[in-house]
Amino acid sequence: MATTTALPEIHPDLRSFLSKKSHQLLIGGQRVDAASGKTFKTFNPADGEAIAEVAEADKADVDAAVKAARKALEGPWSKMSPVEREKVLHRIADLVEKHADELAQLESLDNGKTIREAKNGDLPLCVALFRYFGGWPTKIHGDTTPVSVPYYPGAKFLHYTVREPVGVVGVIVPWNFPLLMAAERLAPALACGNTVVIKPAEQTPLSALRLGELLLEAGLPEGVVNVVPGFGPTAGAALASHPDVDKITFTGSTEVGREIVKASAGNLKKLSLELGGKSPNIVFADADLEAAAKGMFMGIFYNQGQTCSAGSRVFVERSKFDELVGALAERAKTIRQGPGLDPKTQMGPLVSAEQKKRVLSYVESGKKEGAKILAGGDEAPGKGYFVKPTVFSEVKDSMKIAQEEIFGPVVCVMPFDSPEEVVTRANATPYGLVAGVWTKDIKKAHRLTQSIKAGVIWVNCYQFVDAAAPWGGFKQSGYGREKSELAIEAYTQVKSVWIDLN
Repeated sequence: MATTTALPEIHPDLRSFLSKKSHQLLIGGQRVDAASGKTFKTFNPADGEAIAEVAEADKADVDAAVKAARKALEGPWSKMSPVEREKVLHRIADLVEKHADELAQLESLDNGKTIREAKNGDLPLCVALFRYFGGWPTKIHGDTTPVSVPYYPGAKFLHYTVREPVGVVGVIVPWNFPLLMAAERLAPALACGNTVVIKPAEQTPLSALRLGELLLEAGLPEGVVNVVPGFGPTAGAALASHPDVDKITFTGSTEVGREIVKASAGNLKKLSLELGGKSPNIVFADADLEAAAKGMFMGIFYNQGQTCSAGSRVFVERSKFDELVGALAERAKTIRQGPGLDPKTQMGPLVSAEQKKRVLSYVESGKKEGAKILAGGDEAPGKGYFVKPTVFSEVKDSMKIAQEEIFGPVVCVMPFDSPEEVVTRANATPYGLVAGVWTKDIKKAHRLTQSIKAGVIWVNCYQFVDAAAPWGGFKQSGYGREKSELAIEAYTQVKSVWIDLN
């Protein structure tokens, strides 16, 4: 695992950011300590060393942040015209783009992901999200409706609808794409005129705090976005249950999603939930096998397998099974692991010691249930939270590793004999986030896209996203959609207005 390559020089802006003795909360446009005075440390997953100390938000801090958001909602932000909101969003995009190198290094350092993925994937999409939604404020409109009232014949009314902001939005961000997931929620929420309280994951709080500074630099009024790092049972629970929060958007595990649903019941908050996945990646014998092999590899090993959309169940038509699975296993054995900041690293560490322990427990479960390891199967030597890329064969659909989300570089590869069989097996989990289909037969591709229960289906590609394309799942992978025009609907509410013309 260890690398001897000299790591790149830390960006001077990042060095300045990290030099702070403690990273404070951002509430009402001001950097403040937690009311309790508590702090916690965030660690570099590559070596387990502390990076920074961060103020630990609790219920009192969340309450202060919500009050600041409500004040901004009813004050300067509500008075800003759609054109002015567009200008702010475009300035945010420009600043994120200007600081892309710094932010990519920060993500890599705090999360463990490779600098290549952060710089070429996360940051360009962050910029694209702010630019895409930056064009929306002047296009959000209602409709006029020709109405007739059956019990009032001949009466004339003018009827129209208005789309208004939902209000104060609580954003609970996961640790696998900290900056990207914050941008994915912030951009549409701000475009629609909402104010926001962000609770970043305790494992990766730094990029949200740095983004908060850039938002103020872009001219966002104080209190429109507030950042309160803390832990799920305290800060997260306080935000989810707060009576003055109008909507919660959450990405994370299905188990935590259920708790958020319960916590939101007090004031019947609107919810958008992107939860777990156990996604099928299906390869037919008639596919472009070279492209499919790359798609299998990218589908599971991107971001160390720590993606909700990981293609963690690979189904290969039996006649090509040995060929493709052998190629996947051999490639997995050659992956270069090391610190994410090393430009030669192909796979970084998992995000935390806890996650490493969780992933290895699933590997042991697979072994005990009789699955065969073709590659990996244990931790990598040295410091940090590294697990070797692992490929399992001889997996039964009922096994724990084939049913539960592992969230790490572990893939189950299984043969199949017919389209009907593989559809049944693909749908045989509680999840339905994404799926992949590889075939040159266009009719077969369309039949499978209609039969597989998933919110996103890629045909002859995998792990592609865009700000204009909806994202969300079926079944226990959650509900609601992020990105695209559907996000505008999710962050607004409709008012119906009647004017008597009689």
